[in-house]
Amino acid sequence: FSDLYLSRRVFVAVRVQDPRIQNEGSWNSYVDYKIFLHTNSKAFTAKTSCVRRRYSEFEWLRKKLQKNAGLVPVPDLPGKSFFFFNNEDFLEKRRRGLQVFLDKVVHTTVCLSDSQLHLFLQTQLPVGHIQDCVQGLTPYSVTDAILTYASSNRGLAQAQQEDS
Repeated sequence: FSDLYLSRRVFVAVRVQDPRIQNEGSWNSYVDYKIFLHTNSKAFTAKTSCVRRRYSEFEWLRKKLQKNAGLVPVPDLPGKSFFFFNNEDFLEKRRRGLQVFLDKVVHTTVCLSDSQLHLFLQTQLPVGHIQDCVQGLTPYSVTDAILTYASSNRGLAQAQQEDS
C-alpha cells in the first residue's frame, strides 16, 4: 500500500543552482541562476525543465503573482544589492533565498494556477514576451511555448550525450 501511495503522490521539486556572473567587469554585469524543475503534477505541461533567470526577472514574477493573487500573500524575495556580485557568501545567501521563494510559490495554489509562473519556470522567454503570451498577443499559446522549449531542450541534451 505505501509504495503505491508514494508512487502516485504529486510532487513539485524546484532547485535554484549555479549562480553565474554575466558580462563580468562590465557596467551592465548581472548574476543569473539555473532553475531546474522536476514534477509529476498535472499542473505543469513539461515534467522537467531547466532555465536561467536573473534577480530582476524574479522581481517581475513576484509582482505579477501578487497582482493576480489578490489578498493571498506571495512569498518575499531575498534583499537586493548592487555591490556584492563577486561575494560568494552573498551569492549563496541570495540563491538560498530564491530557492525558498520558489519552493513556497510552487506550493501556493493561487500562484500555481498562474500561467506566468509556468512560462517563467519552463521557457526562456523574456518577461515581456511572457506577459504578451499570457495576454494572447503572440502567435503561440502558453502550452505551445512550453512544449517548444521542452522539445528544444531535449534535443540539446541528446546531442550533448551523443558527443560525450
